[in-house]
Amino acid sequence: MTAKKTGADASSTDDTSKKTSASKAKSGKKPAAKRKKAAAKGAKSATSADKPTTPKKPSAAAEMAAAVVSGESDKTITDLGDELAGNKKSVAAQAARVLDEVVELKPDAVVPIIDRYAAVIGGPARRPAQAAAKALPLMARVAPARVARHLPKLKESYDDATTPGKDGLVRTFAGLCTASVAYQKRLEDELNKALAEADAKTLIQWAQVVLPALKGEPHARARQTVESRLGRIPKVHAQKIADFLGIKLRLRYR
Repeated sequence: MTAKKTGADASSTDDTSKKTSASKAKSGKKPAAKRKKAAAKGAKSATSADKPTTPKKPSAAAEMAAAVVSGESDKTITDLGDELAGNKKSVAAQAARVLDEVVELKPDAVVPIIDRYAAVIGGPARRPAQAAAKALPLMARVAPARVARHLPKLKESYDDATTPGKDGLVRTFAGLCTASVAYQKRLEDELNKALAEADAKTLIQWAQVVLPALKGEPHARARQTVESRLGRIPKVHAQKIADFLGIKLRLRYR
């Protein structure tokens, strides 16, 4: 005869049965609604992956720039330069957009209008100043002598320039110093002034541009200008500059 199960044995059997049922329920299939939703999501992802990407259509400015560079347009680089330096705000802004694209396609194409860029980089019109700030630092390397002709005007323009204009001027001055050490003496004072007056974020960017462009004593003096400001700017910015210079911050920041 088979012995009857004790109360403890019966309880253990019930617990095991419950665990098995719970395990089956947990490992069971998802509800039909969730399965359909997951399948639809997967199909959508597959369709998106298989769908070919459509090339982005060039902007009107890019198309005009390509036509000007290729000679297919009636408008010339000189015409665009005249419009850039003109008094009509909307026309100047459109010329700036086209010239930005020209610089991307063929930087040396804008060498003939360096004088127009020099005229607007320190002006109040923001968009033309931005275009000049993009072009002149490149021109300082491509045609430094042509840019240097306008140094008196460029140096005078700094104080009244817009933020993009000042950034372009500093990069242009640094570009000239990179092209030839002969420009260092003519531009050292302007570059030190810029480093001394720049806000903390801008100081990081300018230090990385100006210091490598200078050699010898001008470099040492510019570096000293930057280091002297580390204790007066927020730590997060000071640390980035200190890392760039390869030095440790002073005790104030420890």
